[in-house]
Amino acid sequence: MAPLRPEQRIVLKREVGRDDPREACTFLARHTGLSKSAVKEAMSKGAAWLRRARRDGLGPRRRLRRAKTELRVGDRLELFYDPAVLALEPPRARLFQDLGEYGVWYKPAGLLAQGTDYGDHCALLRQVEKATRRPVFLVHRLDREAAGLMLVAHSRRAAAGLSRLFQQQRIEKRYRALLHGDLAAAHGARGRIDLPLDGKPAVTDYEVLDHDAEHDRTLVDVLITTGRLHQIRRHFAALGHPVVGDSRYGAGAPAAPGMRLVAYGLAFRCPLSGREIRLALPEARIGLGAAPPAGDDAAARAAD
Repeated sequence: MAPLRPEQRIVLKREVGRDDPREACTFLARHTGLSKSAVKEAMSKGAAWLRRARRDGLGPRRRLRRAKTELRVGDRLELFYDPAVLALEPPRARLFQDLGEYGVWYKPAGLLAQGTDYGDHCALLRQVEKATRRPVFLVHRLDREAAGLMLVAHSRRAAAGLSRLFQQQRIEKRYRALLHGDLAAAHGARGRIDLPLDGKPAVTDYEVLDHDAEHDRTLVDVLITTGRLHQIRRHFAALGHPVVGDSRYGAGAPAAPGMRLVAYGLAFRCPLSGREIRLALPEARIGLGAAPPAGDDAAARAAD
């Protein structure tokens, strides 16, 4: 195989044969034409996957990070190599509060909640795993373009309990958003958007905090208990007042660098201790600064 240029994107899916190298890095380098150093970098950033051969078929699909992993005939390896994704320098998450079997982390705008086929070095979950050296379990999501507080579980018990609270709509989530237009003039200073999304109930409550007449933008406080995909963004876009910087649902609105949406508060009863938990970013830290442009090609592929 001719050597591939380092800027080329490669997707490899291949089973280990009898004549193949038995070391993971060597196997991937041979079948892609990449250097071993390029393969090792991709593996360390979560772009390689392994399914072990078993008597009853293939085992579960897991990320493969260790270059010297010994392979067996019948194992299935995958590599999703994209140099643009691997070159991304993600913003860093910060621990907001450690609650024992789970923690609350601040996810900056531009950071994924979890990884994709092409890697996980740009994901909150991987950053938490490396920072804490503990198991990590995702229990809810936050759009890549949005910033704010996220729960990350460190035990299966905590993950199950928190996931159950989200499913039962017993976690209160508060957001701050900057919208195009004068929302209060059109729909009132307080209101409820009760608009099903994807065939499921979705309710968004809001309160107008301020209107910037010069730029014609409205600052709102938002409360949701349902958590449909892009719920806040879709609901306000449906009213004709999309979130500033939302390139997906803000068609026709003035362009702005980065989406102005922050998840600043969480309230729930701890599924482990039963005590009430109320967490909120300090007002000075909420901010509505610009995220990296949502249309960035490499970041978009990382989020695929």
